Amino acid sequence: MLRKLLFWSCAVVFPLPLVLTYDSLSTDPAQLKLYIFLGLTAYAWWLMSILLSVRSSRLDRFVGLPAIYGLHGMLGVLAVVVAYVHRENSYSPSPLARDLGDWSFYGALAVLFFSVFFMSGWLVDRSRLLLKAKGLLEVLFRHQLSLWIHRLNLVIVAAIWLHAHLLVRMNQHFAFMVLFDLYTMIVLGIYAWKKWIAPDAYLTGSVTRNDALGGSARGLSVTLDNKSTTLQPGDFFFLRFEGSSSVGREWHPFSVTDDNQETLTFTIRQHGDFTGRLGSVEPGTRVRLEGPFGRFETIIQGRDREAPLVLLGMGAGVAPLLSLAAAHHTTRKIHLLWAVRSPEEAYYQEVLEDYQKASGDQFRFTVSIGRLHREDLACVLSTAEINEGSFFIVGPNPAVLANQRLLRRVGVSARRIHQERLTM
Repeated sequence: MLRKLLFWSCAVVFPLPLVLTYDSLSTDPAQLKLYIFLGLTAYAWWLMSILLSVRSSRLDRFVGLPAIYGLHGMLGVLAVVVAYVHRENSYSPSPLARDLGDWSFYGALAVLFFSVFFMSGWLVDRSRLLLKAKGLLEVLFRHQLSLWIHRLNLVIVAAIWLHAHLLVRMNQHFAFMVLFDLYTMIVLGIYAWKKWIAPDAYLTGSVTRNDALGGSARGLSVTLDNKSTTLQPGDFFFLRFEGSSSVGREWHPFSVTDDNQETLTFTIRQHGDFTGRLGSVEPGTRVRLEGPFGRFETIIQGRDREAPLVLLGMGAGVAPLLSLAAAHHTTRKIHLLWAVRSPEEAYYQEVLEDYQKASGDQFRFTVSIGRLHREDLACVLSTAEINEGSFFIVGPNPAVLANQRLLRRVGVSARRIHQERLTM
């Protein structure tokens, strides 16, 4: 919690140098200054959103990607609100500066609405009707279009940068403009380096196996050119298949299924436009991997070793939980619950049985055909697990939220529930 508070406080600190520098140099009336401060804050928050979008692995280890994405989304909302107040209460003698400000605001508003509906689960994960509507619209709005819509933020920042340079009340202050330009150049430089230069240094490997598992899942193995020394149990990578025209070159997140650092195995549910075409990926296809990401292992290492671990996976969501089980089934008390749609989808039954035999009564598992209900959890969870256990949930967004509510109802405290959603 302290780490997240420190992380979120960056949203307050980040705009301060711009605001304080302008305040010290400007002689504008106090009321006009206030609205200018709001504009500077909105701009700083848009820059910070771009900075967060580069997916820093170090920052992920500190607070986790869900927290990073959460702040990224919140800054997008707050920046639009603050920019609206700035726009409605300030003026510009330059028509071009005024037009650039208006275009930027409407562009940011469009990106916000698109992102809230297509790129986040704030609304669709809590409404079946909206989730169904999203599925229908995604036929038209492919993943690649979503990426380009998101990159409109770069155009918005460029327009606001020019907007500020055209305003006499701002460009007359040389020290402020130097700081303003440094903010912009550093953030865009980091973005360009991370998106277009850094991938050359990412892990690389080749597909060695791509098999259909039970139901709609696939097991895909990638043998790395170099061992992944930073991989931890429960981690995931963003994968890009090089030279495969059938699936494109976009990055997609997949969780590692075991604790092998040389050949990574991913369990992938074929759901949607991209994953539905994964069957066409041939062995030998080159893969680039960004990561690893994840905080499950860090959380586990911070818990009492005598406290039980309860791993709850839905469908292919069992993948990162299996890697945790592989690493800890002989040293910690673990109960893995796996909800599948049909018996054919319990494709890791034998693996779980092997872990149980080798664990010396430390590991047990429960496979549920169909979703888990409150009475199911009350029956299969022990008193010690409910009162002391650390719970890790992985699955589709709506299922994760539903299971969080169920666990709270059977008596598990919110601070002991950790989750990872399969949709980012």
